[in-house]
Amino acid sequence: MEDERSSIFPDNKDASGFYIHHGAELRRFRSYLKWVYVDQSNLYKTGLSWSVFFCLAIVVPFLSHFLLECSSSCDADHTRPYHIPVQISLTVFATLSFISLSHWDRKYGLRKFLFLDKVSDESDKVQRGYAEQLKRTMTVILLWGLPCFIAECAYKIWWFVSGAPEIPYYGNIYVSSIIISMMELCSWIYRTSIFFLVCILFRIICYLQILRLEDFAVVFQKETDVGSILMEHLRMRRSLRIISHRFRGFILASLILVTASQLIFLLMVTRAGSDVDGLKAGELMLVSITLLSGLFILLRGATKITHKAQSITGLAAKWHICATVNSFDDLDGETPTAQIASAQAFTAHVEWGTDEEEAEDEEDGLDNTTLLPIYTQTISFHKRQALVTYVENNRAGISVYGFMLDRTWLHSIFGIQLALCLWLLNKTIGV
Repeated sequence: MEDERSSIFPDNKDASGFYIHHGAELRRFRSYLKWVYVDQSNLYKTGLSWSVFFCLAIVVPFLSHFLLECSSSCDADHTRPYHIPVQISLTVFATLSFISLSHWDRKYGLRKFLFLDKVSDESDKVQRGYAEQLKRTMTVILLWGLPCFIAECAYKIWWFVSGAPEIPYYGNIYVSSIIISMMELCSWIYRTSIFFLVCILFRIICYLQILRLEDFAVVFQKETDVGSILMEHLRMRRSLRIISHRFRGFILASLILVTASQLIFLLMVTRAGSDVDGLKAGELMLVSITLLSGLFILLRGATKITHKAQSITGLAAKWHICATVNSFDDLDGETPTAQIASAQAFTAHVEWGTDEEEAEDEEDGLDNTTLLPIYTQTISFHKRQALVTYVENNRAGISVYGFMLDRTWLHSIFGIQLALCLWLLNKTIGV
């Protein structure tokens, strides 16, 4: 029987509306997880999972390198001078991803890890959006990984067909080439799929929090107690802190390893005497695109949710100032009190200097210039001021060991990587 800890679906007695209405999407998502990750719900399946990983991520690349070694017999286009760094890079990232998935599954279970046990407490809008993201998981992975896989297949076909007389074979040349090429392709797609799976899982979890943030922003447009807003914000910060703690090691390791691998690749192709062309460095280019794509998914998801979470600060400040100005207008200069009731929207005649439709395209649901309806009958100035001060000094977002993953942090990373790249180029091809 499948362990409930690892199952995405709860028992029938615990089934909620989310599982009932979106069961088809969750089943397709679970099927994909079993296909790529291999189920680890019991001892037998765990052993099978690790055996498949060891075979496809370590044994096949190792044997492929030695069985197809033809540097002395092949022509220059079939020597594969960059085969070793390519295979090491893919294996390292597959190992990091597989160990991370195994740890998360063992410690949390997939249902808890994906916050599926908490989605039922959210609004229908959040549930529908999250279910749609789960359904699109396979599509997103194919969108990122399929072009590189097609290019890898084309390269393998060219390599085996054009170099058939010179490439080592065992037994029948056609059977040997087909079997070895199929094993190489299976190993390649398995390792890249494992890496992309972790990146897409992070993207899905971040999307859930974005939906919750957009749902939370509505509280500023209706009559709400400050205590309720504070409790909801605390819940959001706790969820983002949990996500940060779970993914911080993987994000940091991916950033360091991708940067190191790209610098090593750059050193190999720019060193004196290196012979580089599209045929020899084709796999090097494909693995670079794959790794950079995965890192892009991670960093984009982190910075997007951090930007959304920090937009709450501006939204709270705008809500506070609209309520304050509106209160003064109602009293004609008298001191505002906590018992003034006003449900009118604060309006201002301001020329923004831009077209309205163009402005709407540049704004999102949280960070915009739309003024808010005011409800001040139960919210005093001091309560609103205290809430705004708290939000300003407790900004939420995804962090890695204390460093907030926002756009400023991304600019710093880009500056460091550009400096390293220029330094390396100066050492290899600089005068």
